[in-house]
Amino acid sequence: MSAPPPQSARRTVRITITLLFAAWLVDYADRLVVNLALPSLGDEFDLSRGEQGLIVSVFFLAYALCQIPGGMLADRYGAQRVTCWALLSWSVFTALTGFAWSFAVLLVIRFAFGAAEGIFPPAALKALVERTTPEERMGANGLIMSSNALAGVLTPLLVAPLIAAFGWRSAFFSTAALGVFVVVAVRMRLPAPLPRTEPDAPAVPRRASGVLRLGVVWRFAAMMFGYSAIVWGLTTWMPSYLRDEFGVSLTAAGMIGAVPGLAGAGATIVGGRLSDRLGGHHRKVIVPGMTVGGVALLLMAFSDSLTGFVVFATLASVSIALCYMPIFAVPLGGLAAEDVGVGSAVIVFGGQVAGMAVPPVVGLLADTFSFQVAFAFLVLGAVIATAMALLTPQDAASFRTAAGASGLPTPVKERS
Repeated sequence: MSAPPPQSARRTVRITITLLFAAWLVDYADRLVVNLALPSLGDEFDLSRGEQGLIVSVFFLAYALCQIPGGMLADRYGAQRVTCWALLSWSVFTALTGFAWSFAVLLVIRFAFGAAEGIFPPAALKALVERTTPEERMGANGLIMSSNALAGVLTPLLVAPLIAAFGWRSAFFSTAALGVFVVVAVRMRLPAPLPRTEPDAPAVPRRASGVLRLGVVWRFAAMMFGYSAIVWGLTTWMPSYLRDEFGVSLTAAGMIGAVPGLAGAGATIVGGRLSDRLGGHHRKVIVPGMTVGGVALLLMAFSDSLTGFVVFATLASVSIALCYMPIFAVPLGGLAAEDVGVGSAVIVFGGQVAGMAVPPVVGLLADTFSFQVAFAFLVLGAVIATAMALLTPQDAASFRTAAGASGLPTPVKERS
């Protein structure tokens, strides 16, 4: 059994979790604001649901394209520096969104906003890996990523009344100010990385092109695609659905969305703990989680009552959120420290492709058929994630074996 970490290491982990939690909270809140503003944007610029979906998907296009470059930047210039660049840049573009005067200008600004946010996830993951031990990594990341679900709760509760009182533009100005505050905190307070725990012989670094050729990493990216298809399909269109189908106001929709959002935050933390305890073995979590989540999505889509919709949406949120951390556990344990930026970027890239593609498809299905058909379509994400869970290595050692089978240097295993 490994010795307990010294007090200074525990402090490093605590501060890192706190700062990255705050950064991710702002990151997720900034991108969610546009979902709450979509009805107002649609009215002001006379947009169809398909065009409203494009506002979301153009962000994800840039976000996806910048994942791998962001990983390369983090590996070359350092995680803390790139994290701060990203925070400051996207806060500027969030504020500029509030000045948009046409649909075309809005698309350009949202693309730039997506590019700025796109370099953040691999840098943040690299910062975490550098400041945690392998045994606590997924639990720590689960705490950090629960910020996404919490942002999903707080953003509607705080922003919807702001939009109702002062208009949609005020929401973007307010959230941009939060980003500036957090970038200062990360710049001033993020601790130095922990000492390396690898053997004396250094891990063999890969060229970024080598990591990109690893088919096993892309299978994990496909798993993230399935997960994110569900998350962004629901997050983007739930406020509009509640307004159109049940006559729920934007403020009330935010309060309703808090229920599955809080449940999902707790499930994300639990999923991280399970990943650490299981040593990876994501199949044990993802297969049952996605199965229950897929059934709950169907029941939610065809529920005739608001109560039924909320109950099944909450069940779906918990089941799907349990699967988030297990997707990262094996790759982050199997990749060499030098490759974490690019490797994690590939996985996150899969999720952002889903964020780019799914919202306009769901909007088109809602326009052509109904929201019931559109939400039922999201079950395909659960099928994809389950299939990839069955086709990927279940622990770090198997991951490294698969990486070596690709004819590339195998990274040295981290030693706890």
